[in-house]
Amino acid sequence: MGQGLWRVARNQQLQQEYGEHWDAGPGLDGDPQDLGMEMGVNPGQAPPSPGVGDLPPHPHPRRHPQHCQGADIYQLLRARRGKEQQGFIDLEMLPPELSITILSYLNATDLCLASCVWQDLGHDEYLWQGLCKSTWGHCSIYNRRLPYGFSYRRLYMMLDEGSLTFNANHQEGISYFMSKGILVDHPKELAKFIFCTRMLNWKMLRVYLDERRDVLDELVTLHNFSNQFLPNALRDFFRHIHAPEERGEYLETLITKFSHRFCACNPVLVRDVGLSPDAVYVLCYSLILLSIDLTSPHVKNKMSKREFIRNTRHAAQNISEDFVGHLYDNIYLIGHVAA
Repeated sequence: MGQGLWRVARNQQLQQEYGEHWDAGPGLDGDPQDLGMEMGVNPGQAPPSPGVGDLPPHPHPRRHPQHCQGADIYQLLRARRGKEQQGFIDLEMLPPELSITILSYLNATDLCLASCVWQDLGHDEYLWQGLCKSTWGHCSIYNRRLPYGFSYRRLYMMLDEGSLTFNANHQEGISYFMSKGILVDHPKELAKFIFCTRMLNWKMLRVYLDERRDVLDELVTLHNFSNQFLPNALRDFFRHIHAPEERGEYLETLITKFSHRFCACNPVLVRDVGLSPDAVYVLCYSLILLSIDLTSPHVKNKMSKREFIRNTRHAAQNISEDFVGHLYDNIYLIGHVAA
């Protein structure tokens, strides 16, 4: 036990003093027998005298990493010492294209911090342009001819300010974007802006789309449900346009618009399976009710697959039993369509 405590104390001493004493040779203040073993000398035997062509032994023999006890202290100290001698690569020493590519993976906060060290690179307009377009994928100002001296960094600050304003009051937020020339008051432009960003609060966005049905119509047409299974397409739809918490006229409007868009994107499925906007409307309501039934902890008696098929086919008689059964399996395995 005493030998183990000595090794721990010695390792800690090495970690604290390796910068000063490592070159002096570890093991000098250790056991003489250990030093003799490292030099290839058996205990009780005199060290061999050097021959004519032999080099004289180093006065401070280095400990081989396999003789270090506990953690590999030799490799640890060697790696840390190498980092202190070499240092990290300075981005300003790299080609500008490579440095900008590295910094493009940062967000706005980290990029501002990086600009304190690499001022020229951190203020590069290409970086802020990519940051704007990756966060707000579409803005009307992107398609305009920008004036001389235009700053994407300043544009990012305005987009962030407008998004925060929208999340507090949707009308003031949209007015802010228009007053700064970022957006044009056109339903298609507003729909593209909403579709290509995730910075807007979904509750405020739901209220805004309920008031601007023209923007809602354009937003629905931006979805492509081709070759998607109906529950997965409905999940994708509700990720962009959040469903209301209660059943009402707005939910009925959303499902009606989704049903027509889904059928328009899948003409082959409409022909082969016999789907129609009315049938998809019924299936969507059935999927929402089934999702609540299977995921709610308050429902003790869960709906079975046979019951779901019977109830659904009673409302949509043209839909095959196998297709309805696959709908049930999808909800049972993946979960709620409006989560």
